Amino acid sequence: MMKERDILQSAQLAEQVQLLQVTQNTVETDNQRNIGSLMSNLRTKVQGMEHNIKSLEEQQDEFDFKYQTRMMEGNINAEQHAQQMKILQHLLNRLNSSRKLLMSDLTEVLGLAEQLLTVLVNVELPEWKRRQQKFCIGAREDVQLQLLESWFTSEAECLFQVRKFLKKVEELTAKVSYENDPFKIQKPALQNKVDSLLTTLLKSALVVESQPSMPQGRGPLVLRTNVQFSVKIRLLVKVPELNHVMKVTVSMDSDAPQIKGYRRFNVLGNSTKALNMIESNNGGMVADFRHLTLKEKKAGGGGKGVNDLSLCVTEELHVMCFETVFVLHGLSVSLQTTSLPVVITSGTSQQQSAWASILWFNMLCTDAGNVNFFANSPMATWPQLAEMLSWQFLSITDRGLNSDQLHMIAQKLFGQQQNYDSCRISWSKFSKENVPNTNFSFYVWFDGILMLVKNYLENLWNDGYIMGFVSKGKEKSLLKKMQSGTFLLRFSESIRDGGITFSWIEYFDDGKPNVRSVQPFTKVDLTQIPFSEIIHNFQILEAENVPENPLKFLYPNIPKDDAFGKYYTVKSGAKNPYLEYIKTKLVFVSKENTLEPKATMNLLDEPEVELPVNGLCDVHGEEPAAPDVLVPSDELMRESLLLDPGSVEMLCSDLPPDFPSSTEELEKSLQMYLSGDPMIPASDFTCLDQPPNLGAFTSDLSPHGHTVHMPLYS
Repeated sequence: MMKERDILQSAQLAEQVQLLQVTQNTVETDNQRNIGSLMSNLRTKVQGMEHNIKSLEEQQDEFDFKYQTRMMEGNINAEQHAQQMKILQHLLNRLNSSRKLLMSDLTEVLGLAEQLLTVLVNVELPEWKRRQQKFCIGAREDVQLQLLESWFTSEAECLFQVRKFLKKVEELTAKVSYENDPFKIQKPALQNKVDSLLTTLLKSALVVESQPSMPQGRGPLVLRTNVQFSVKIRLLVKVPELNHVMKVTVSMDSDAPQIKGYRRFNVLGNSTKALNMIESNNGGMVADFRHLTLKEKKAGGGGKGVNDLSLCVTEELHVMCFETVFVLHGLSVSLQTTSLPVVITSGTSQQQSAWASILWFNMLCTDAGNVNFFANSPMATWPQLAEMLSWQFLSITDRGLNSDQLHMIAQKLFGQQQNYDSCRISWSKFSKENVPNTNFSFYVWFDGILMLVKNYLENLWNDGYIMGFVSKGKEKSLLKKMQSGTFLLRFSESIRDGGITFSWIEYFDDGKPNVRSVQPFTKVDLTQIPFSEIIHNFQILEAENVPENPLKFLYPNIPKDDAFGKYYTVKSGAKNPYLEYIKTKLVFVSKENTLEPKATMNLLDEPEVELPVNGLCDVHGEEPAAPDVLVPSDELMRESLLLDPGSVEMLCSDLPPDFPSSTEELEKSLQMYLSGDPMIPASDFTCLDQPPNLGAFTSDLSPHGHTVHMPLYS
């Protein structure tokens, strides 16, 4: 049954992906068809002009021959002279018409080339650059350059062919010219036109194919001083004659802003490299800088013209500049391009904040040269932010955020609203100001969850089993409609570095629902035990001290083992890789105790708190008072395990011969184990056949594996 379910889900996912790809390819085909039509028309006309020029050259040779022959003849009578002049005039008129037609064709070709150039430079290239920006911050965008490169190369070839035609026109004009010669009149303007089009095309053809990034960095565009990074440059016009000829030079902050304290950097390493076709998979003109580093200049800042504005390190944007010169067939053009703005840090502690800056900039700004962006950063609309947040999950998993998850985040930020499309959030609210009743910002909280999913929960997230972003109130309303034992997984709202918990529904004898939760699990817990194992082995001791797993059905009604069974890895007894000696099963156990109300908020409990009317993105008055919450009344029961002789004797059963045999020796070994002594394997355990007086405990592993209680909350 579980296998059939997996096959069905895989088939459905594949169908959805295929449908998405077909839809995207259809859109791309429509765009390509328009450009392909223009390109085909341009090539056809250029090829036709080559034939026309040969025909015109033959006409000119005929006229020139007969004209020279007439000039070499002696005196002839008036009738013969008139007859020859009539023939020459006819040939000249025909030549003039052909010249006019050629000039007209050249004008038409350049008009078509200009139309195509406008589409490439003003539409296709900016769209690619925008896709690259989105790709850098997690969006699944097509950033391949092969198609754009083929278009740029084809147009360049046509324009260079037109320049050859004009060169031929110049040669023909030198042989034969006359009053009102269209070649003499129109050729200069056409020459300027074709050179201008080629210059525009070539200046746009130098692009940053791969933005600056460190091998082990948080993401592209976040660099660190004295740490190597790479960046790749491509010329979209393929010219085999210039292979290994054009040298690209990289520099930093060539046009640095006049901002107080603004740092400046030197680029170290091989900062000059030739464009070549070897470092490209498809033979493109590429310069791949792989071992560059940055070092801060020690020159003092400030001075005349420097304003009083100052930015923190992670809001300080820097731009890398790449320059080269294109020289071919008498045309020389200086080319320059810049990277997207980068944030340069000096330590790993700044990585998170730096990445937040990169996200915010590339979400809102398309001007790569706007290094003063954070001096007056614009606000983001909720649709913009929602899309970007979903990209973060898509960049590390196979699933983004659905509408329900985004609704919970919007409610957290803006409070309860009928529609969030018009809601706006500032840069400060996003990454600087603390969420009410916490000591961290919204982005720090969101990023902590993201890293938790990336490192420990990716498979469960991809399966769609983690509801994740759901409020405590929504959680209760969902579970109260379900059968007993139904549980869901949600992210903690009170843990800085990300936490995940589960809540389940059970019913009192009178039929009233009771939603219960456990203390959230953090990376400390999940580093040592997979979350699927925690769910699998979690147990609660009822009044009779009989262990029971209350988790039966993943919301809405998926049997627990059907959902998580394929991820179970921990085995019992001698097959358990965690336990070398003690034949027990690793479980999480919580004791059901008498719960007493307390007025003080316990953040681990995460009580439901009324959201402010306007959410986090408005000015708040006094923080709402924390409601009464229920917390366990008992203390940790580590001591009962260690000091109860009966417990120790029970633990001594069914052990290998070399294991401590007496109660005193085993108790001593356990004491040494809890103090960090490696005498016993570092595993937490509970014997399922232990007597009731042992109490209950859970494997919330500390660095030395200390067993602690798992609090239950109702």
